[in-house]
Amino acid sequence: MIPYDLSHPIFRVVSEESQKLGFESFIVGGYVRDLHLNRKSKDVDFVTIGSGITLAKAVQKRLKNASLSIFKNFGTAQIKTDYWEFEFVGARKESYDRKSRKPKIEDGTFEEDIYRRDFTINTLAISLNSENYGHLIDTFNGIHDIENKIIRTPLDACVTFKDDPLRMMRAIRFATQLDFEIEEKTKNALQSEAKSLSMISQERITEELNKIIASKKPSIGFKLLFDSKLLHEFFPELVQLQGVEVRNGKGHKDNFYHTLQVLDQIAVKTEDLWLRWAALLHDIAKPATKRFSKDEGWSFHGHEDKGSRMVKPIFARLKLPLNASMNKVQKLVQLHLRPIALTKDNITDSAVRRLIYDADEYLNDLITLCKSDITTQNKEKEQRFQNNLINVEKNIARVEERDRIRNWQPPIKGNEIMDLFKINPGREIGIIKSALKDAILDGIIENDYNEAHKFVLEQGKKLGLQIQ
Repeated sequence: MIPYDLSHPIFRVVSEESQKLGFESFIVGGYVRDLHLNRKSKDVDFVTIGSGITLAKAVQKRLKNASLSIFKNFGTAQIKTDYWEFEFVGARKESYDRKSRKPKIEDGTFEEDIYRRDFTINTLAISLNSENYGHLIDTFNGIHDIENKIIRTPLDACVTFKDDPLRMMRAIRFATQLDFEIEEKTKNALQSEAKSLSMISQERITEELNKIIASKKPSIGFKLLFDSKLLHEFFPELVQLQGVEVRNGKGHKDNFYHTLQVLDQIAVKTEDLWLRWAALLHDIAKPATKRFSKDEGWSFHGHEDKGSRMVKPIFARLKLPLNASMNKVQKLVQLHLRPIALTKDNITDSAVRRLIYDADEYLNDLITLCKSDITTQNKEKEQRFQNNLINVEKNIARVEERDRIRNWQPPIKGNEIMDLFKINPGREIGIIKSALKDAILDGIIENDYNEAHKFVLEQGKKLGLQIQ
């Protein structure tokens, strides 16, 4: 009796084609681990004692609607179907030259392939060979560590991390995703080998970081990154948030742990990676803007504006996309205090109108960020803040329904202003357009073409322009 459900036809196909080629083959790594964790997985890795490319070519011929990609430099091949991704590789051993970011890869035995793997929970394999088809191979007691929720390296942790420093990020990523504990010796090695992370490209580090941010409870990973000093190697701005300074008996909150709580709270509400990034960076400029006065105590005036300006250099250094996703994070960081300012009793419709206009397509995300930014331990106070934001939402809905400000453009465009006064593009056009926008948003005039036309004429007259 086969102890695992290997009902998918790919497994028999791989077994049969391996036998024809005289290869031994195995399912290895994450797919086997996830079988034991009852986690869905669409990626299956196959290791064969032979050529992974040759085996993949034979398997692909027997599958319908399957595409084959070959990576000769790495000796690997990938088959994709509508849902599944199958990776094929020959058994190998690999290590990193201490002076290079590229691993040295050589052919190896099945045992050497298992020995090179990062963690015991990823050393599990299932045989696809006829004599023991479907049987588990557990060289390093990976099942024990899965059942006890432990992340540990199969060999000496320092050696494992020196061979491939990215494994340190992966250890923390797995601990975060699976809610496992990192075993003590492995955790100590994270700290002692943290400096070697510089051997790894930023793209690969950031890929792991994004997986941590996308997890159910990202704070688990960030606390481990901080404690191991890995975070210090690539994200010093976040590290600088940590700590509490006290003067004259007055202290501020620890903005690092506050940020992690905001990140966890927003993770409950959304899977949007860039909204989670906005939560991570919303207070990033507080260390740079921190001031103390006897009357006011601690303040962080302007941290939202400076924080917004910090987003691009951080994204550039971390090799994150400098596109609309970054623009979204910038906008949310810049505006994250604005909805709070609308919770007062005497707020005008024009202030609400301006927030709708400024936030535009990100308005709903902004409200989600603000709700997540409430981290007080006082339940009564927390409820009051949440209720205030609910009232802000109601005001936004009321003004939006009446004025239709979102995605709004003034009723008179720049080219019409130029035609009206028979002038070329210049500073006067910008001055009039800005004044018209402000007049409508502030409720000085109605959002109406005739009123806008009259207003434009008055502004032109102030600038010495004449209708031609």
